[in-house]
Amino acid sequence: MNANLNIQNKVVSGHSPSGGTGGGQKLIGSLLLTAKMIRYNLKIIFGNRFIYFLISAIALSIFIVGVNLFNGESMGETGVFRILLLSGALLLFYPLSFGIQSDKDARTMEIIFGIPDYRYRVWLMRVLLIYGVTIVFLLLLSELLRYTFVTFSVLEMLYQVLYPLAFLGLLTFFLSTVLRSGNATAAVIILLGIVLLMLSEEIASRFWNIFFNPYDIPSNTSEAAWQSIAGKNKLFLGSGSIIFLLGGLMNLQNREKLLGS
Repeated sequence: MNANLNIQNKVVSGHSPSGGTGGGQKLIGSLLLTAKMIRYNLKIIFGNRFIYFLISAIALSIFIVGVNLFNGESMGETGVFRILLLSGALLLFYPLSFGIQSDKDARTMEIIFGIPDYRYRVWLMRVLLIYGVTIVFLLLLSELLRYTFVTFSVLEMLYQVLYPLAFLGLLTFFLSTVLRSGNATAAVIILLGIVLLMLSEEIASRFWNIFFNPYDIPSNTSEAAWQSIAGKNKLFLGSGSIIFLLGGLMNLQNREKLLGS
């Protein structure tokens, strides 16, 4: 583990282990170090229980499709959006809820705090990696649904679903830096999700609805009015995502709180 942390230290500080003086050798050395650091962080992020959430996401997708087929309902863009949203949320849930606690349990948080501004780069990169893996999974799932059930724009669908996923994921990340407990963070997010799902019909057309479905246009609402609500929803979710990301990164500078019991 110390060797991997030394690799990360060299990358984030801009040093390469290459002994060559040529710019090409330094570039190759930096790329190799970056690749090693990415592999190391992927093992940390998606180790242990992640496979169970991946299986759950796949099972959930199959279950929703099966229920629709059993009820004789056609799979439209509205249903595809729900499948991608719930599957993506499951994939983001574990690494963003338990990441900070995992660093504490492995005692890598103390090492991270020993390097100035290192924690920002590490966790910003980890968040990007988490979303990168999630996007790849959703892209593959979207292509499968498009090929099997309904024709839709995959890139447009991913664009729409990434707004609520960014909000939920970065809210989870922010709470994990505040609560410092994966179990506590998971409990809060699950409770929030249950409440929102219980109120889903009442708040379906509200711009602040985290689970707002832009494809589910009510019969009594004009398309122009719905597009206006959808635009406000994106502004709300996008702004909230940025605030939660910055808030989480700022909380990482509180050494005493994060390293405390």
